Amino acid sequence: MNDPRHEIDAPSALFVAQSDALRSVAELGPILDLACGRGRHCLAAAELGLDVVGLDRDTEHLTALARMRPAAGSIEVLAADLERAAPPDLERAPFGAVLVFRYLHRPLMPWIEELLAPGGLLLYETFTTEQRELGWGPSRDDFLLRPGELPRLFPGLETRSYEEGATDEHGAARTARLVAVKPT
Repeated sequence: MNDPRHEIDAPSALFVAQSDALRSVAELGPILDLACGRGRHCLAAAELGLDVVGLDRDTEHLTALARMRPAAGSIEVLAADLERAAPPDLERAPFGAVLVFRYLHRPLMPWIEELLAPGGLLLYETFTTEQRELGWGPSRDDFLLRPGELPRLFPGLETRSYEEGATDEHGAARTARLVAVKPT
């Protein structure tokens, strides 16, 4: 179901809170924004002076994103449908950080771990099953996390922080928010 709250330009509070950590892993490699959509986190990361790769299946969004010129950093866009084909071989890997916001496809989790450089950072925020109660967003179990599930999907990473519950940004949402690091 489409909802205007999904088309916001401001980065999430999780991203903002971790911006210093993102800067600190920049020397490990570029930042990958997986399922980047319209690119709100690509743009925010580039504005921090970071080199970003935005990957999404929507070529229209990617074309618009590629035309944007951040004041600092850089943005490279790649088109791939991660649910219908094998994950692409990303030449820029390993990544200093992988960002995933409002997207869930469980078969990709081992691949996401592999993409991170040792010491690399994962920021992951997506909807939980409680989201159904709000009447917008995904409703299928395939696209919703069960309680406590997200950190268990990344057994090879060290959890720095994990929260579940309501967020007030961009309208109420029920999400899980994970910050994790690949061991060195």
